[in-house]
Amino acid sequence: MGLGTEHRLLDNNDGGLSDDPYLSDSDDPEASAILFDADHDRDDTVAPLMLRRLVPRGGHGGGGPSRDDGGDSGGHGQSALFLPRPDPAMPVYITIHRIRRLVIAAINDNYTLEELRAPRLDRLVVRPLVERLYNPNDPAIVYSLLANRVQFLRPRAHELLQQTVNESRAILCELLAIRILRRFHEDHTGRSGLLLLAHILVSGFDPCDAAPEVIRARRPQWAVQERGGHERKLTGLELAIISESKLFIGSPACQRVVDAVYRGIVVYTPLSFVDILPDHYKHHPVSLYEPRRAAILNHHRLIVPQIRNGIELLHFIVLLVLYMLTVTHYGFGKHLAGIHVNTYETLFNVFAAGWVLEQFAAIVEHGWEVHAQNLWSFLDITFVFIYGAYGLVRTVELLIGSEAFYAMPVLCTAAPVLLTRIAFTLMPDNIVFIALHAMMRDFTRLTFIAIWCFAGFVMGLLLLARTTGDEKLEGSVTWATITKWLLWIWFGLDGTGIERAADFHLILGPTLIITFAFLGNTLFLTILVAILTNTFSKIISNEAAEIQFRRAVLTFQGVKSDAIFSYPPPFNLLALLIMLPLKWFVGPVVFHHVNVAVIRAVNAPLLLLIGLWERRRVWGRRRGRNSRWRKWKYFAGLNPHGDIQNIFSAEPPPEVMDALEKMDVLSDIVVIDRELASARSPRPSSGGGSGSGTPLSSISVRRRKMSDSSSLRRFEGADR
Repeated sequence: MGLGTEHRLLDNNDGGLSDDPYLSDSDDPEASAILFDADHDRDDTVAPLMLRRLVPRGGHGGGGPSRDDGGDSGGHGQSALFLPRPDPAMPVYITIHRIRRLVIAAINDNYTLEELRAPRLDRLVVRPLVERLYNPNDPAIVYSLLANRVQFLRPRAHELLQQTVNESRAILCELLAIRILRRFHEDHTGRSGLLLLAHILVSGFDPCDAAPEVIRARRPQWAVQERGGHERKLTGLELAIISESKLFIGSPACQRVVDAVYRGIVVYTPLSFVDILPDHYKHHPVSLYEPRRAAILNHHRLIVPQIRNGIELLHFIVLLVLYMLTVTHYGFGKHLAGIHVNTYETLFNVFAAGWVLEQFAAIVEHGWEVHAQNLWSFLDITFVFIYGAYGLVRTVELLIGSEAFYAMPVLCTAAPVLLTRIAFTLMPDNIVFIALHAMMRDFTRLTFIAIWCFAGFVMGLLLLARTTGDEKLEGSVTWATITKWLLWIWFGLDGTGIERAADFHLILGPTLIITFAFLGNTLFLTILVAILTNTFSKIISNEAAEIQFRRAVLTFQGVKSDAIFSYPPPFNLLALLIMLPLKWFVGPVVFHHVNVAVIRAVNAPLLLLIGLWERRRVWGRRRGRNSRWRKWKYFAGLNPHGDIQNIFSAEPPPEVMDALEKMDVLSDIVVIDRELASARSPRPSSGGGSGSGTPLSSISVRRRKMSDSSSLRRFEGADR
């Protein structure tokens, strides 16, 4: 049975799947699910919707015991449909090196993205490689292309002359990944197509699959946590993020998966680098979620990105409120055993410690390279350093019994960070914040270089003061004073350093300070403004791709693997102190059940609200559209342009479509793909012969095909 046959079976099933390839079943993609038999194990914490599951490469794959493996036995075969096992495909290791050979052979010069997307190179290079590499039974091909892109973008000292060529090859890998993922998208529509795309992007692949033993022996030997056969695997979406493949992430096929994962329609057990509190007893593969069949207290919904972002926002609001109460009640409190104790400060310290633990777990889960792509990562790190300094000073105060409150001024410096961070969290899609995040990286890098270089001026002036300066200058001028003078000159605030320059040396003192003024005020500031302007213009010119990329980063990081994220602060501190030692004394089965029970107990009110909200959303959409609430929701009487929106809210009736079809036969109209069109316009020929141009009819086009119903028409795949 092929994928196309299986898709037809799914569309004809009684589950009510829509003909719309974008999951529209009464505007509810989650309500059109084919369910397992009612006798399925109801104790499973993941909703028992495992239809159309892709079989992992190389068989059923590893993994801990899972109760979802019995789809073909136990009477469940009549109530669920699975994707057929694909034909044996090449191992990932061989596929990666095959792609590398082809890309290196195809690109041996420097090309830009626009040049590679031009019709001529598209016809000579891109399309032949797509036809050669596309294999409908090999979901790892996109992962292999992105792995090669990561390698081509990695700077290497012995290949500096080839770096620009490697960047062109990286661009080609991204274009090939886009085209191949689009082919998968066009060939497999509907919910089965969504599941296939999700398997391609968020399922883990091992780059050393079928690699020689010599290669396996060279793998970095970090402390690998056992994951039941899923160790050392990476996903295609993670490779796209670390390689900043914004064009690939912005493609419709990738955005379809990102949106489904963000809303919790596609669920899976994510892979991670290190888990602080690992619970890998079960590994749930990529599947579609059905809220009506899930447990009412489904703790897996805590790692749905849409829900997770709301939970993290709530945690940060609590942290901000406790911070404001702490700094505003400065000096209030009680003395216990000679120690000044503030209730708000105590609550803030405990909650902030749990919040810092959560941030640390987020960093080690996928590494700093992925975490740094988060918009507010630099703000979180800044607050962690400020809180660490405050904690160190406060600890010293408590040990020596001092009431000078030296720690509180340190904590007050966190106010700009916290208030800015709440703005970033509330508006993550704002292009100004996205540009600020990118410019902050460039600004920090350039400022570090400037400080490193200008430190020489401080040392030079200090040595002049010690050797040839005036006697009164030798004792009164320190490195801090010289730094202050130079900093004022840099920002144009004061000219004391220039006035005192001759005190260092009659000739060399003014020479050094005037040179610093020219370099700092003129050269450095000009370079800084130019770099930041260039960065901002690039982001603004590609605004849509930048927003989609940040949304993908937020989605990928929102699916958490570590069980520590299921405990809200400060309960995660207790979990670290109690649950982690417990793991060493009990087996994985007992620890899993205890961990799930504790998580459900701690988050019971929140899980209950999530379960009721999801069921309300599905049931509300399954009810009639003429309810009073729906009428009020779509009431357009106060909108003078509501009639325009109203006529496009539904398809015209069949008789209108039939009349329009008689006027204009859409099957006679060709829709040219811009990337596949010829660069030259067709030239008229003399006598009806073929001219030097390419006739329009010979270009690869997409044609509209009529469906069985005359009132429903849509594009089908391109004729190849």
